[in-house]
Amino acid sequence: MGKGGTLSDSVIKKIVLSYSYVAIWIFLSFTVIVYNKYILDKKMYNWPFPISLTMIHMSFCSTLAVLLIKVFKFVEPVSMSRETYLRSVVPIGALYSLSLWLSNSAYIYLSVSFIQMLKALMPVAVYSIGVLLKKEGFKSDTMTNMLSISFGVAIAAYGEARFDVFGVILQLGAVAFEATRLVLIQILLTSKGITLNPITSLYYVAPCCLAFLFIPWIYVEFPVLRDTSSFHFDYAIFGTNSLCAFALNLAVFLLVGKTSALTMNVAGVVKDWLLIAFSWSVIKDTVTPINLFGYGIAFLGVAYYNHAKLQALKANEAQKKVQQGDEESGRLLEEKGGGDGEGGSHDTVTPINLFGYGIAFLGVAYYNHAKLQALKANEAQKKVQQGDEESGRLLEEKGGGDGEGKKIESED
Repeated sequence: MGKGGTLSDSVIKKIVLSYSYVAIWIFLSFTVIVYNKYILDKKMYNWPFPISLTMIHMSFCSTLAVLLIKVFKFVEPVSMSRETYLRSVVPIGALYSLSLWLSNSAYIYLSVSFIQMLKALMPVAVYSIGVLLKKEGFKSDTMTNMLSISFGVAIAAYGEARFDVFGVILQLGAVAFEATRLVLIQILLTSKGITLNPITSLYYVAPCCLAFLFIPWIYVEFPVLRDTSSFHFDYAIFGTNSLCAFALNLAVFLLVGKTSALTMNVAGVVKDWLLIAFSWSVIKDTVTPINLFGYGIAFLGVAYYNHAKLQALKANEAQKKVQQGDEESGRLLEEKGGGDGEGGSHDTVTPINLFGYGIAFLGVAYYNHAKLQALKANEAQKKVQQGDEESGRLLEEKGGGDGEGKKIESED
């Protein structure tokens, strides 16, 4: 804080940068979702090939990730053995490919606004799968919160004007695969001390994801594309779409690195509401009051879930600090004991020892307290004496000055 309680330039700069990262992430995430909807929707660009679109994204992102890591050295690669890659990364890549395939397919059948409402089920899926895989402990209050989110989404689905059963199944499948992927990242990678940022994640996962998508693409979309002689690859559309998808990963890297994952979660809530508003006002999707009421309930549940996670993180951090303090104290005591006991011999300490030492400790503490009070009293007395001496000296000087003046007057 500067003069008058104003913020310093460095603090203002940090705040501006944080909001800039949030704004960039929201813009790019918003753009990728709307752009994918535009390409896949039969009423817009009319290119309903979600596997092909996802493969284009993965090819583009893989190439740029290799350039950033191997050529430009923008990010350091993670050391990983072949066995770790096959056992940890490959399953995650398979789940990621299924999640992207199904979520992009859902844009053909559902509105952007309704898809965002269904995505509110992500915490429910992550928690449920975490409990099933014994990564999370079952808690009745957390499960009640999950049920409230599910209830809100169910109301939103009931009020959906363009409800499509197949589209809902696709989106729910995408949520389930994505939630499983997130839990497996904790089990297969994080537990082993392997941390992947968005760039290294694309470097390792995108090629694997591309290989898995190639299998259904051969049987589902390739025959249709081969028989569609009128199709010509639009480099401008697919190039800018892929660039936006890669830029979104960079934005995630910056946002989480410069702020926190919690900031991204909060920004995600803002993005969802903006997408719903855009879907209603620009794309002209129907958003009913029942939609909004149901999503409002789900939104409150998700907000409470994020709040509970934040409190749990703070509690864990506080506990870690206490444990670190205890370990430091224990290490100091061990070092002291090692120095006093030659070779670290173990002395016997009985309850009577501790009781007697406790009485002695209280006596020493009281003695030190009394000494401190005496020192304070002496300091106060000295200040009073110094004040009296200072007053006396000033009076003497004043009296001396008056005497000299009287003497001069008498001489005159």
